[in-house]
Amino acid sequence: MTSMSRARVARRIAAGAAYGGGGAGLVGAAVVGLVLAELRLARRHVGNGGGGRVPAADGVYGHAYDIPGEPPLRLTLLGDSTAAGQGVHRAGQTPGALLASGLAAVAERPVELRNVASPGARSDDLDRQVALVLSSPTPVPDICVIMIGANDVTHRMPPTRSVRHLAAAVRRLRTAGAEVVVGTCPDLGTIEPVQQPLRWLARRASRQLAAAQTIGVVEQGGRTVSLGDLLGPEFEANPRELFGPDNYHPSAEGYATAAMAVLPTVCAALGLWPEEERPDVSRREGFLPVARAAAEAASEAGTEVTAAMPTGPRGPWALLKRRRRRRVPEAEPATPSP
Repeated sequence: MTSMSRARVARRIAAGAAYGGGGAGLVGAAVVGLVLAELRLARRHVGNGGGGRVPAADGVYGHAYDIPGEPPLRLTLLGDSTAAGQGVHRAGQTPGALLASGLAAVAERPVELRNVASPGARSDDLDRQVALVLSSPTPVPDICVIMIGANDVTHRMPPTRSVRHLAAAVRRLRTAGAEVVVGTCPDLGTIEPVQQPLRWLARRASRQLAAAQTIGVVEQGGRTVSLGDLLGPEFEANPRELFGPDNYHPSAEGYATAAMAVLPTVCAALGLWPEEERPDVSRREGFLPVARAAAEAASEAGTEVTAAMPTGPRGPWALLKRRRRRRVPEAEPATPSP
């Protein structure tokens, strides 16, 4: 599917999400059924890796940067098993811990991490997760990172419904005062036991949802980072290195790769990234209609999309950025939050 075709499909899904439609599909119903059956077989085949246990990583990172009287930055993760860190054995290997440590190093300030993500969650669980975040007696997070979408595809959630729930979550968090970064739907065509042609169909469905998610998130004032290709060529070339023991969830190296892609956008959202916010033409960055930016981002790992101009002749516009990544430092053990 071309970038323009993907942009049109994403625009239809996002419009359906915004206006209550439900008929826009990712691929034909029969095809989705085949993909679903294959993915479920794959999940049974690979098992659950670490037995479903997710290391607890909540706490404060970066104590070396303690400044008396200055509170830590507050980072919260929401979403599914990828956000939770299922598939690894140590808290410091989870994406939350890696992002908290990386953010502390860039900001030179401690970071308090809270993770409310739930393995197996779909986008309709975000309402519950956001309520947990906003009902907490602690202050509203400075930034929230959401990773969601894979289970929506494998459980055949209508994409318009998926995007509607995600957009509502972003809107509630932004209204409360938090910055929001969303890691969009990963590429399910990389799950090793899934065979062709269903790999191609799973990839197509994943990228279409990722593009539609981007439109919904940007329109609510959030930023997105494409995870699709991170779980694409790199994972496909090194499945034993970048997938965990279950061949379904990322390994520690895989989570580090994803965190390294998301960290620059997290820092940029907080005004901490040492790069120009203007587009760098040499890196193929620029202002595009949001649907086109979403479609391009869905095809390239680590590509950021954020709102630019309120509107234009072809609708809302967005800035597409390909930020230079920095290696995420290994997470030190966290201390419990006060």
